[in-house]
Amino acid sequence: MQTIPFNKPFMTGRELWYIAQAHTNGHLSGDGSFTKRCHGWLEQHTGTARALLTHSCTAALEMAALLAEVEAGDEVIMPSYTFVSTANAFVMRGAVPVFVDIRADTLNIDEDKIEAAITPRTKVILPVHYAGVACEMDTIMDIARRHNLIVIEDAAQGIMSTYKGRALGTIGHMGAYSFHETKNIIAGEGGALLVNDERFAERAEIIREKGTNRSQFFRGQVDKYTWVDVGSSYLPGEVIAAFLWAQMEEADSITARRLALWDAYHAALAPLEAAGKLRRPLVPDGCVHNAHMYYILLDSLEQRGRVIAGLKERGVNSVFHYVPLHSAPAGRLRSRFHGDMAQTDQLSDRLLRLPLWVGLEPEQERVVRALREVL
Repeated sequence: MQTIPFNKPFMTGRELWYIAQAHTNGHLSGDGSFTKRCHGWLEQHTGTARALLTHSCTAALEMAALLAEVEAGDEVIMPSYTFVSTANAFVMRGAVPVFVDIRADTLNIDEDKIEAAITPRTKVILPVHYAGVACEMDTIMDIARRHNLIVIEDAAQGIMSTYKGRALGTIGHMGAYSFHETKNIIAGEGGALLVNDERFAERAEIIREKGTNRSQFFRGQVDKYTWVDVGSSYLPGEVIAAFLWAQMEEADSITARRLALWDAYHAALAPLEAAGKLRRPLVPDGCVHNAHMYYILLDSLEQRGRVIAGLKERGVNSVFHYVPLHSAPAGRLRSRFHGDMAQTDQLSDRLLRLPLWVGLEPEQERVVRALREVL
């Protein structure tokens, strides 16, 4: 019996052809023709003022921290139930992550707990759109306006998702996408920074180009380029951009196929939820998700371990997700949390992610059957 992997990267069939074109063009470093196509696609499909490819979502978040002028002692409000890069990008600037609890329905940051966590040191609110389902952005943006704070969206999982008709990553002042091979639209590694507030756009180019005005030079705006600001090498090479362009061309069909898989899980598992054996994911009104993942919530950590083992025996690889950052060694050392973290602690112990990837269709019923057997 062949094992069903948790994830399997999907290729459209044009990736290698476009990489060969990049080679033929003789431009393999950053900001070549494929990078420009990807920038154009992102700006057209999301409505952001400026999109910039980066070599990872981590890099995009690091750029956002620099653009927000986050400094030692500043505080950044975020959920603890997230990937380490969400916090690390700001810890590297000397900031202190301030964790607040998550909502029981979406596992997103609880917007009603943010305002109480604000102090005179708070500079940024950092919502994370878990599973490609939007946070309650109207409330978050209202809080930010009233307290003069910057909002940076961690939309690593959120490409092709929307909140009240607006693309995730475009609602705050800045947003970050991931194109890691575990995401919907992939390049192996890779990311993008969306700059929605134009006051940050020019400096974003400079920070991304090692602190130089190189982009202005190539546009003919200056007669030579030089070091003008802090920065680093955040560009991906053209091989990454060429691969990504093939994926972007098929973004609609990839999303449609993932949604069909998500919907099939949701329908098949409804009886198990009705019987009290699991809880299915919830998508609030006004949120259009991208089927980034399908997770279930079980009764306990112990039950989750038994289910993972039972599925593995039946040839199905399932996984849990983040260890909450407030409980991690570095989190205990470099961050603090406001209020209790009850939802974060108990939901992280109960969550189980099922395989979901383009091409799973013939085997999906086997996953569902195995889950019914172990429950």
